[in-house]
Amino acid sequence: MTYPGHSLKDHTAILYPDRGSLADALRRVVDAGIRLDGAADHGVSEALYLRDPDGNGVELYRDRPESEWPRDAQGELRMYTRALDLEALLKEVF
Repeated sequence: MTYPGHSLKDHTAILYPDRGSLADALRRVVDAGIRLDGAADHGVSEALYLRDPDGNGVELYRDRPESEWPRDAQGELRMYTRALDLEALLKEVF
C-alpha cells in the first residue's frame, strides 16, 4: 500500500569513488545550507548523514582502500565509529 506524499524508502546510500569526491559533496551540502545529521569515520569508510525533503535518511560515503583498513596485531579487521573531521575533509576538495 502506498500513501500520497509518502516515500517507502527510509535510507539511501550514495558511494563516492574517493575522498576528494566526498569532500566536494560535503562542500555542496554546506553551500546549500543543508544540515547534517552526523558524520562518521568507520575505519573502513567515511560517511555523511543527512535527510531528504521527505525526511528519509541519506548517507554519502566513500570506502577506504582495503590497505588502509584498521587491523589488530593478528590482522583481524577492527572497525570503529569516530567523529569525522569535516574541516580536514573539506581541505580535500579538488
